[in-house]
Amino acid sequence: MLAIYGPLQLILNIIYFVMIAHIIMSWLINFQVLNLRQPLVAQIWDGLNRLLEPIYQPIRRVLPNTGTLDLAPLVALVVVISLRAYILPVIFGFA
Repeated sequence: MLAIYGPLQLILNIIYFVMIAHIIMSWLINFQVLNLRQPLVAQIWDGLNRLLEPIYQPIRRVLPNTGTLDLAPLVALVVVISLRAYILPVIFGFA
C-alpha cells in the first residue's frame, strides 16, 4: 500500500504547490506587480494555466457563474488539501 500512497501523496503535493504559485501569481498580475507583456512572466503564466486548466474546467462547469470572480481555484485547492490531509491517510490506513 505504501507503494501507491507515496506517489499519490507526491503528486498531490506538487499539484498543491503549483496551485499556490498560480494563485499568488494571479494576485500579482491583478495588482499590476507583474506585467504579462514581459516574456518570462507570460511564459510562466501560460504554463501554469495549461497545467491547471484541466483541473479547473470541470469545476467551473459545476459552479454557478459569479461574473469576474473565479471560485474554481479555491474549490480545487480545498479538494487537494482535503485529499492530502484527510482522505488518502484514511483510505490507506495511516490515520
